[in-house]
Amino acid sequence: MDKNKHDKLSTYKTSWYENNGNGSVIYQHTKIVDWTDDKIILNSDGWETVTTKRKMNQTANQFCLHFAVYQENYEWFVVTPKGETVPFQDNMTIRRN
Repeated sequence: MDKNKHDKLSTYKTSWYENNGNGSVIYQHTKIVDWTDDKIILNSDGWETVTTKRKMNQTANQFCLHFAVYQENYEWFVVTPKGETVPFQDNMTIRRN
């Protein structure tokens, strides 16, 4: 398995910026991850797909945001930077500290 596939974002239908600890990743036309020094906002815009989830996790890895999104029994969950597991919701905000 190609480890880089899971660690870095590709440019396919994806753009991002990072500036002084703030940033955003846009996949298709949806801002799927938006972050500041103290919070992260996750949004699938209703597209809870394997690719959206992978790109969220790639974002977390590439920008050291310390969260993870996974699926269990057709439901998405987020492991927060504090290690808590919570159900995924569009436009959810999780604290970084």
